[in-house]
Amino acid sequence: MSKGLQFVEETQSPEAAAAWRQQLDEYAPGASDWVVEAVFGGTYQRAGLELRDRQMLNMAALAAMGGTEPQLTGHIRTAVEVAGMSREEVAECLVHLMPYIGVPKVLAAMRCLKAAFAD
Repeated sequence: MSKGLQFVEETQSPEAAAAWRQQLDEYAPGASDWVVEAVFGGTYQRAGLELRDRQMLNMAALAAMGGTEPQLTGHIRTAVEVAGMSREEVAECLVHLMPYIGVPKVLAAMRCLKAAFAD
């Protein structure tokens, strides 16, 4: 098994992985393979940052972009369930972003935090 596929299996539920893969491959067959191998099997495998740090960076970037609620919700879930962050730490990361990305984007990110654990 490739490092990318192994990472996906270790960090995502089969349902979540299948959902984003299907979404990418619907109109661009094979696009999800690139994400698995280049991102999860490449970028995520680099030395220097722990998964927790990578998740904080991902959450900050996605919150700053806005319009990425499904991805932000998934990364919040991974930060807590896999990378060892508490919900309170995620919330504090988001609060820290307020002066940099603005209150509306942080409020949207907080809704993602709530949605990540609604079920």
